[in-house]
Amino acid sequence: MDDLDVLDWRERTAALYLSDTDLAGFQAARDELFRSHPASPLPAADRAGFPGLGWFPPDPGAVVEAPLRPASGTETIDTGGPDGVVSYRRVAVAETPWGPLTVWWIEAYGGGLFVPVRDGTSGRETYGGGRYLTDTVKGTFGRGLTVLPGHRVRLDANYLYNPSCAYDDTWACPLAPPENRLATPIRAGELVYPRRDR
Repeated sequence: MDDLDVLDWRERTAALYLSDTDLAGFQAARDELFRSHPASPLPAADRAGFPGLGWFPPDPGAVVEAPLRPASGTETIDTGGPDGVVSYRRVAVAETPWGPLTVWWIEAYGGGLFVPVRDGTSGRETYGGGRYLTDTVKGTFGRGLTVLPGHRVRLDANYLYNPSCAYDDTWACPLAPPENRLATPIRAGELVYPRRDR
């Protein structure tokens, strides 16, 4: 895998997120990217027999609109990899039915919205480190989080997805800080990936 492969992965990811396909079509296209793309986070040995990612059944109740309240301050998260320590600025807090979720802005070149979530399913049904609702640096626009007029957001937890480190330890991922750790289980989105090395 080289840098151009990663660039192509991000371009294809952004195109998929911005497409008009439904959830089932989105999941099928994501499976195909994972199976065949050279920048897939799956180890190469897992790709040939890859059956597809596991998902909770679609849940219309996992789509919510939430008011935003102002938030301030920054946090730093050590990615444990070449990105080093990354600074995140609080943009707002979404008051969701599952609990408050901080919406972060990545304080790096170009920036981007970032909403990591660890919920009551983490470590059992879903990846222990949590999942992402959006990471616009990686091209995940418009499905997990959509900004609405009037200081509100639409959140669709059916699009919660695992960070790359859930598939292979060669990836380093910032995980949900304490304020984005919810006790409530969110049974929507991607399930834990059954890694062969576990």
